Amino acid sequence: MASLRQIKKDIDYLVNEVVYDCYLALYFNSEKQEDIVKVVEEAVEARNEFYEMANHPVEKHNKSLVKKHYAFLRNELMDRIDGLFDKLSKTVNE
Repeated sequence: MASLRQIKKDIDYLVNEVVYDCYLALYFNSEKQEDIVKVVEEAVEARNEFYEMANHPVEKHNKSLVKKHYAFLRNELMDRIDGLFDKLSKTVNE
């Protein structure tokens, strides 16, 4: 199992990539500003949710449940980030 510190770094890195791509899209597509800003807001909300999930595992005393919790967190993180990139791509290509 990865450390909590590494999980938080992964969360920050992935969310920062989404936000960076959003700002880059804003630079080239200023007419779609409102939709792109919504994606940034969703990314920030997702970061806060994932930090909350990382800081408060389900049951701290049961190692098996903690491992399952963090595995779920990583899978959910990847799905959410992928969804945000898809949403940004659809917004820009419209």
